Amino acid sequence: MRRLRPVPSIEFTFGIGVLVVAALAPLLFSSFFVSFILTQALLLGIAAASLIFLSAYGGMVSLAQVALYGIAGFTLGNVVTTGDSNGLNLGWNPWIGAFLGVAITTLLGLFLGALASRSTGIYFLMITLTYAVIAHYFFGQVVTLSGFGGISSIHPPKLIGSPETHPLRLYYVALIVALAVYVLIRYLSRTPFGRVLQGVRDEPVRMSSLGYNVALHRMLAFGVGAFIASLSGVLFVWWNGHIDPNSIGIAATLDLLAIAVIGGLYRLEGAWLGAFAFVLISNYIRHVPFLEHIGIDESRFHTVIGAIFLLIVLASQNGILGCLESVREAVRRQRGGNAARTGAREPR
Repeated sequence: MRRLRPVPSIEFTFGIGVLVVAALAPLLFSSFFVSFILTQALLLGIAAASLIFLSAYGGMVSLAQVALYGIAGFTLGNVVTTGDSNGLNLGWNPWIGAFLGVAITTLLGLFLGALASRSTGIYFLMITLTYAVIAHYFFGQVVTLSGFGGISSIHPPKLIGSPETHPLRLYYVALIVALAVYVLIRYLSRTPFGRVLQGVRDEPVRMSSLGYNVALHRMLAFGVGAFIASLSGVLFVWWNGHIDPNSIGIAATLDLLAIAVIGGLYRLEGAWLGAFAFVLISNYIRHVPFLEHIGIDESRFHTVIGAIFLLIVLASQNGILGCLESVREAVRRQRGGNAARTGAREPR
C-alpha cells in the first residue's frame, strides 16, 4: 500500500509564497520600493529577530539589541573610512571591517550577557536598557570614535556596490542574510543547547537542580543575539552609508521593541512582518488624507505607531500573527460547526 505524503501546512505554503515574492520583488515592484522599503524591512527584521530569539527561546526581553547593532556599525565605520569623516579612518578593506564589527559585537555581547545572566524579568530589562543608554552616550561623547555628528561616507565592498547605483545587490544580500538568520534560529531551537535554553526559560530553578548552568546558557544566548544583531548593524551601515548616536538612541530602541511586538514577540516570523509594517507606516503616513485632515503627519509618526501598538496588543498579545491565528481559528470553528449541522440534517 502506497504511503500518502503529508499535505503541506498553510504556514509552510504561505512561507514559500513569501519567499517567491521576495526573490522576484525587483520584477514586481518599483526600484524605490525594493531598495528602500523592502531592504530596510529586511535589515530591521534581522535586528528584531535577535530580540525575538532571546524573548521566545530564552525568556529574556532585551533592549540592548539596537546598541549592539550600533556597535557593529560604528566599528565598521571606524575601520573602513579614509579621512573624510569622524572616527579613526583606518581605511581598511570593507570585508575586514564587517568581520571586525561582527566579531567585536559578539564578544562584547558575551561579556554583557555574563553581567546580566543572573537577572530576570524587569531587572534584566532595566540592565539591557542601561546598556543601550551607555552605548548612545559613549559614541556621542567620544569624539575619537564618532561624536554626535557620527561617521559618514561608509561604502560597501565593491562586490556589493553602492546602494544608489546597485540597489538590488544589497537587497539580495539582505534577503540571503535574513533567510540564513531564520534558518539558524530554527536550527538552534532544535539542538540540545536550544532545548536546554527553553527549559531555562520555563523552569530555571528545576534546570539548575538538574545540573545545568543557567547563567552560562543565558550568556551564550545573549552572545548569539549579539551576533545576529551585528549582522543587521553591518547591513544598516552599508545601506545608509552613515551612522550616528541618534541611530542607536532610546527612540530607535523603542522602535525595535515596537517592531517585535507588532509582528509577534514570540513568533520568529513576526520580526520581518513587524518590520515591514513599521517601514510602510513610517514612509506612507504622510499620504493618508484622513490623518492629514486631523493634523497627524510624519512629525507625529510615533503617535500613529503608539495607537497601532495599542490596538494590536488589545486584539492579540502575539501581534499581527496572533490576530491572523485568531481569525484562522474562528474560521476553522465556523467550518466545523457548519459541517456538524450539515451532517445532523442528512437522513440515515
